[in-house]
Amino acid sequence: MRQDGDLILGGLFEVHFLTVFPELSFTSEPEQPYCEQFDIAGFQQVMTMAFAIDEINRNPKLLPNITLGYHMYDNCVKLAVAFRAATALISGTDENASDLNCTSSSPVLGLVGDPASSHSIAISSVLGLFRVPMVSYFATCSCLSDRNQFPSFFRTIPSDTFQVRAIVQILKRFGWTWVGLLYSNDDYGIYAALSFHEDVQEQLGGCVAFSEMLPKDNNRRDVERIVRVIKTSTAKVVVVFSSEAYLLPVMDEVSVKNVTGKQWIASESWSTSPVFSTPHLRPFLGGTLGIAIHRGEIAGLQDFLLRLRPDIHPTNNMVRIFWEEMFGCRFDSDDMQTAGKDDIMLCTGNEDLSSTNTVYSDVSELRGCYNVYKAVYALAHALHDLTQCQEGNGPFSGHSCAKISTLQPWQVVHYLHRVNFTTGFGDSVSFDENGNPLAIYDIMNWQPNMDGSIKLLTVGVVDESSQTDNVLFLNEDALYWNFEGKKPPRSVCSESCPLGTRKARKKGVPICCFDCLPCTDGEISNTTDSNECIVCPDEFWSSPEKDHCVPKEVEFLSYEEPLGISLTSASLFGTCFCTGVLIVFVHHRHTPVVRANNSELSFLLLLSLKLCFLCVLLFIGQPQVWTCQLRHVAFGISFALSISSILVKTMVVVAVFKSSRPEGQNAMKWFGVVQQRGTVLVLTAIQVVICTVWLVTASPTPHKNTRYISSKIIYECAMGSVIGFASLLGYIGLLAAVSFLLAFLARNLPDNFNEAKFITFSMLIFCAVWITFVPAYVSSPGKYSVAVEIFAILASSFGLLGAIFAPKCYIILLHPERNTKKAIMGRAPQNK
Repeated sequence: MRQDGDLILGGLFEVHFLTVFPELSFTSEPEQPYCEQFDIAGFQQVMTMAFAIDEINRNPKLLPNITLGYHMYDNCVKLAVAFRAATALISGTDENASDLNCTSSSPVLGLVGDPASSHSIAISSVLGLFRVPMVSYFATCSCLSDRNQFPSFFRTIPSDTFQVRAIVQILKRFGWTWVGLLYSNDDYGIYAALSFHEDVQEQLGGCVAFSEMLPKDNNRRDVERIVRVIKTSTAKVVVVFSSEAYLLPVMDEVSVKNVTGKQWIASESWSTSPVFSTPHLRPFLGGTLGIAIHRGEIAGLQDFLLRLRPDIHPTNNMVRIFWEEMFGCRFDSDDMQTAGKDDIMLCTGNEDLSSTNTVYSDVSELRGCYNVYKAVYALAHALHDLTQCQEGNGPFSGHSCAKISTLQPWQVVHYLHRVNFTTGFGDSVSFDENGNPLAIYDIMNWQPNMDGSIKLLTVGVVDESSQTDNVLFLNEDALYWNFEGKKPPRSVCSESCPLGTRKARKKGVPICCFDCLPCTDGEISNTTDSNECIVCPDEFWSSPEKDHCVPKEVEFLSYEEPLGISLTSASLFGTCFCTGVLIVFVHHRHTPVVRANNSELSFLLLLSLKLCFLCVLLFIGQPQVWTCQLRHVAFGISFALSISSILVKTMVVVAVFKSSRPEGQNAMKWFGVVQQRGTVLVLTAIQVVICTVWLVTASPTPHKNTRYISSKIIYECAMGSVIGFASLLGYIGLLAAVSFLLAFLARNLPDNFNEAKFITFSMLIFCAVWITFVPAYVSSPGKYSVAVEIFAILASSFGLLGAIFAPKCYIILLHPERNTKKAIMGRAPQNK
């Protein structure tokens, strides 16, 4: 199909479905192949190119004073035919189908087509060597975006990369992560399948349940196997990248095997195909979601199509074939140039395209035709921009411009990259660096018709050029679902992991088949399908549901809990007991039992023990800076004062015994009242110095400890310096050991009331308590270590109080007759 002009554009279209190759004969010249099964939709695309060029020629603003012509060929859906036509176009020769005589013609400056990806790959690889521009309206293979292999290839339909991305957006919208895949055994299907496998994992986090290539030869056994895989698969969603020819046998087998309960996702190559809109496929394909070429409108196209008549286009062989196909006409003359109007009207006498209702005259769903229209206009705008070049400001060598008289195709390629215009329908047309257009798709939904067939409804759009993050716009209320409840299916290999759990991969299965494991203590997951659990911050812990972090429970020995109440009660009881003893001793201060062995030391010991009981209160309650610093200081000084008093009392006992012997009469002069007080103060002052150095160098401070119990914060007082604490305890232990040694040596003194025995017993209790304190303190966690220390303080304090003062109180209160000097000295008669 041709029309002459100043500049010629080529075209490659699918007008017939089948190519027939005659049998070879070695005795005669081989016959040329011929085409069968006329495609009316393909012929509509042919006429759209003719209309676009006619419209451009009538437009005074686009290519003024230049007439465009066209040479268009039928590729018959066969690579050999398409390639032969392309080489004929670019070589400047054409073969007349009637006499095969070669006639010269103007070489084309660009091609519109080919619609098939495999054809475009083969043709463009050759055209690219000569930089002849080729603008396809239907070839979507992502491989054609490779500028190194196809430097002059452009297209007005987005590549499969964008198509796959659009389909993944739909899958993501409905949460379909477990999908099956069917693809045709050609470049279109193979490259789309590869891209789909990558995107479904990277963008969706899903995986492909099965991936089956549709056989080229429609082998019955292969088709049955594929349908069996579809039926038995747990995937509810099946994505198909294929043309009708590959897919139709599979769909027929689907209907035979009654494969229902599947949601089909159609690629653009079959999403609008009328082949599947039959009543017997509706139960299986109803509800299909498809990606379709963006629909457009072309003003005036329908009138142009309806005006088509063979007498108006006498040299148009395709028009003759179309007329024969539409009305069954048979022309008297084989040569259209000699066929007159009378010959045509002899057909039926009532031929009128406006009275027919066919795909040819229907312009309500212009998709492929709209892409053809944009492709022609893209070439026209490139040529127009080329003619507007001003010499000296051109893009070529020496800032030169291209000249129409010597115009080369590679010069058109340069301007095609810069094309940017808007169609009458309002769509912007431009190409990126790889020759791809702005990606935009319509989303189709296959819905049942009243007559039982399938109708196609546009329910959304995927627009990659959207200025928002959401490129998918879908009217879910308009969707038809071919499932019970009329709701979308759920297609996942494993159900989503709820909050508080994480995904755990299963060996030997795809990544979207997993187990859900609960997060460990201290970790959370606050999103569904979390791959990892998040560790809570230091002062937080996981909630029981493991879905959020909560502040950790702060634990310390408080006054409100039973343990704290018990220890506080014991401390106050000990203080009251000391006070009671002190009152008794004050009241009976002039009696021999009280006056024996320096009553002043006894009062000082009672006061220090009272301080020991009261210092326990500093260990209970929330640690503060001042309580942490004061508790051990008060404890250390109080016990140093107590043990110092006991040590001096022991030394006095020993000195008194020695002074009663002739050789030790001068012993008491070293243990007078002043010496006793001074010794106690000096021994206590040493502990004060130890505490002061400890506070100055490494003072105890409040500390939130999570080492013992991870789920709790143990609020405790950090020692600051272990050496300081050890020195404090060590000094008290030294005083206690010396006191115990002296008291032990003096235990057999002859006095009836030998205080050295009681001091020995008290020191034995004291040392036993504090020796067991160290391992118990180290091994006790959290607040219990504080409780152990308090218990040690109380036990040792009660031990000293009971061992030293209980016998005296017993005599004072219950046996006052023994509270005499003679009885104490052992000279009073003993009652038997």
